[in-house]
Amino acid sequence: MTIAKKIKSSIANSSMIRKMFEEGILLQKKYGADKVYDFSLGNPNVDQPDEFKRELINLAAEIIHLKHGYMPQAGYQDTRQAIAGKISRITGLKMSADHIVMSCGAGGALNVIFKALLDPGDEVIVLKPFFVEYPFYIENYGGVVKYAKTKTDFSLDITAISKAINKKTKAIIINSPNNPTGKVYSKKNITDLAKLLKEKGQIYNKPVYLISDEPYAEIVFDDITVPSVLKAYPNSMVAYSYSKTLSLPGERIGYIAVNPRIYDGSDLMSALILCTRIMGFVNAPALMQRIVARLQDVAVDVKVYQKKRDLLCAGLAEAGYKFAKPQGAFYLFVQSPIADDVEFVKILLKKNILVAPGSGFGGPGYFRIAYCVDDKTIINSMKGFAEAFGECE
Repeated sequence: MTIAKKIKSSIANSSMIRKMFEEGILLQKKYGADKVYDFSLGNPNVDQPDEFKRELINLAAEIIHLKHGYMPQAGYQDTRQAIAGKISRITGLKMSADHIVMSCGAGGALNVIFKALLDPGDEVIVLKPFFVEYPFYIENYGGVVKYAKTKTDFSLDITAISKAINKKTKAIIINSPNNPTGKVYSKKNITDLAKLLKEKGQIYNKPVYLISDEPYAEIVFDDITVPSVLKAYPNSMVAYSYSKTLSLPGERIGYIAVNPRIYDGSDLMSALILCTRIMGFVNAPALMQRIVARLQDVAVDVKVYQKKRDLLCAGLAEAGYKFAKPQGAFYLFVQSPIADDVEFVKILLKKNILVAPGSGFGGPGYFRIAYCVDDKTIINSMKGFAEAFGECE
């Protein structure tokens, strides 16, 4: 066998999202883009803010020594300080540039974190449903995935999490606003989780790290606030991305924010910086670092996504589907009319509607709709959604 056995197995079980996205490209060629309704991939379709466009033009024209050169592996000092300043204002913590490591998006950030934290056999708790790449990230570094369920409304099930924690537990990863459900964990949820992790840390005489994956932190609706894990729990860190905040997924720019109160913080920061280099990232993209330093209080127009959510929810509810209305991100996790969500996704595919089966997210019986698409895609797909639902009655 040419490739590694583990990778061979991973390919067979790889992301259904990408497979559906590629299927959509083929269907568009066959039927035309206006006849295919692709909700498979969370690719932001809201344009970048005008402030970003201006800064990009200005930066391209500026004469800066070593504009495209190497920089400290943690990233530019002024960029990290700008980020630390914003986090300090929000949380009240005394953050500095020394608590920030720039990363190649949130995915890069999480891989660096797990590389820095995990010894072979260390366990990481993942909550169902989950972003499909988490198990791969953890297993990349010899970690063991332990799953814990969430409640029927997708809020944290503290009892289930408690049962999953043992002496081998190194960390838990949460994602709020959540992909695939759009759930935002409440302040009480986060407070209760912090209390539990503190108690378990005392029992096992070691910290249980809380890793919060927050690429959708600014994509929230209905005046909902995302509670700060950094404020709630000392042994916490955040993986952040500007992919959604500024609609820059292809630029791969984000950061790791480490709680200034975290256990063994100096060694951890050194490990994160080293891992950024030895994993091949070397450093986050130079131009994007310079730009985001100037745009800390800028974000896309979230009302555009909220309008899409409301349009989609109204149409699906009228057709008979059941779901929990998303509080953030741009995903809707819908109950399948039949038990086999993969089979129902195939039924939708016959209507030229592409969605991702919930089984891939650890949520069988559901399917995920990424509604970061044109409004007309949502409107024109409703006939097919209704027909598919009717065929299952």
